[in-house]
Amino acid sequence: MPLNTLAYATRLQTALDKKAEETMTSSWMDANAGQVVYHGGREIKIPKMSLTGLKDYDRDNGYPSGGVSLAYETMIMEKDRGTKFQLDEMDIDETNFVISASTVAGEFQRTKVIPEVDAYRYSRIATLCTDNAVSYDMEEAKVFEHLLDDIAAVTDKVGENETLVISINSLVKAKLEKLETFKKSISVEDFLRGEIQTKVKAVNGVALMPVPSARMRTKYIFKDGKTDGQEEGGFAPADDAKQINWIIMPKRAPIAVCKQDKIKIFTPEQNQMADAWLFTYRKYHDLWVKDSYKDVVRTNTGTILTSKQDT
Repeated sequence: MPLNTLAYATRLQTALDKKAEETMTSSWMDANAGQVVYHGGREIKIPKMSLTGLKDYDRDNGYPSGGVSLAYETMIMEKDRGTKFQLDEMDIDETNFVISASTVAGEFQRTKVIPEVDAYRYSRIATLCTDNAVSYDMEEAKVFEHLLDDIAAVTDKVGENETLVISINSLVKAKLEKLETFKKSISVEDFLRGEIQTKVKAVNGVALMPVPSARMRTKYIFKDGKTDGQEEGGFAPADDAKQINWIIMPKRAPIAVCKQDKIKIFTPEQNQMADAWLFTYRKYHDLWVKDSYKDVVRTNTGTILTSKQDT
């Protein structure tokens, strides 16, 4: 039976989406996209509420007037990324197409798409939230102490009832796990990533989400494929990028939006460029942080100095 490329592309995309939700360290941020308004194109609208505060009650005139306004702020999605690749017809036929296509698409997403989206999101948060950021060198034995201080600084701004998340550099987490004080403070908590319920380690009830260190920089170059030396595409840290140790944020602060995440498949007969199966992939996405949380999110950067560990 001839392969229905449209139906297969849909099934393949569904499988890749599920895998991304399981493996992308920032996938939990997509849940906040439900509050945005989107009618196509580059623009999305994010709700923005402002309220007046309490005023003195007047015994003669009663309640003082107050106000509430709900407006939508228009934002522009900037990250429109894509690629195409081909499988020669001599190397593949309909018999082994499904296996080959799944392997290629899965590897592409695992090694290229997921790391880039993660890296963009964390660097974007670091760029948007500078008011509460800190950068200093710290001794290895004092890393946990600094982490607790940063948790306290965020909690002081939002209160005890706000759910927080710590996106932590995996290499930093490895250093923490050598400390007895850290080991004694760890608990295991439920954490919802999209529709997936997982168990994660937590400090003072705050979920720890490990992130590969290569995705935790303050600035990246996202290669356009046109500039000299960028033909292979992908991304790389900028020369002036700082290593991020951790980002502590309210779970509802980042709004990650993805409005196009498509794979299209063309047969060798449909492909006018070569005698090959053609795959095209496009991802249209961006991330914002609510204004009310920009001075709350705490990004910690700086060098961790080797020192005697506590016992």
